[in-house]
Amino acid sequence: MRHVFGRCSLAGVGARGLATSILLVLASPALAHEGAGVAGGLLAGFMHPILGWDHVAAMVAVGLWGAVLGAPAIWLLPIVFPLVMALGGAIAVAGVPLPGVETGIAASAVVLGIVVALGTRPPIWIAAWIVGAFAIFHGHAHGTELPAAADAVSYAIGFVVGTGILHAIGITLGLATKWDLGKVAVRAVGGAIAVAGLAFLTGYA
Repeated sequence: MRHVFGRCSLAGVGARGLATSILLVLASPALAHEGAGVAGGLLAGFMHPILGWDHVAAMVAVGLWGAVLGAPAIWLLPIVFPLVMALGGAIAVAGVPLPGVETGIAASAVVLGIVVALGTRPPIWIAAWIVGAFAIFHGHAHGTELPAAADAVSYAIGFVVGTGILHAIGITLGLATKWDLGKVAVRAVGGAIAVAGLAFLTGYA
């Protein structure tokens, strides 16, 4: 995935550097999806999406797609995703099973990456429906992996905030579509996300 992202955008490099800095400052070594070494519900929830590359890919893609579509999608999609994701988390905390969660998360990166790469412009309600449908899987994964010692509410707030930051990174990168070269770069990033999602889906990542 790193090779595909290379040279696409200097902003992308800066965004990854910022994310790395946050990890170094706020967390001890941890495994993606486990939250190992992260104490407290708020911080554990915040780190969960940031430490999972499948989450990162999909959530950045949501922001990218919103920027590609423009208003009102640029703010509507990043609102729909965390709200529905929180619902998915509540379902998981309540003990309601959801089949194919990991498949759904990987598929979200594939689909969202493709629509960004192709510059797909469906009606806003269809775009919101697609984003919301995938958000359920991401939220369920977060809720299922709620640490036993963590407060559920603070954990939920944490992963919503973490998700919002990833959306903001995607939106920032997506603003490059104002320029012709930026449009090419954004589509390349979308393609890279789709390839990464395929790697997640097939078990190669």
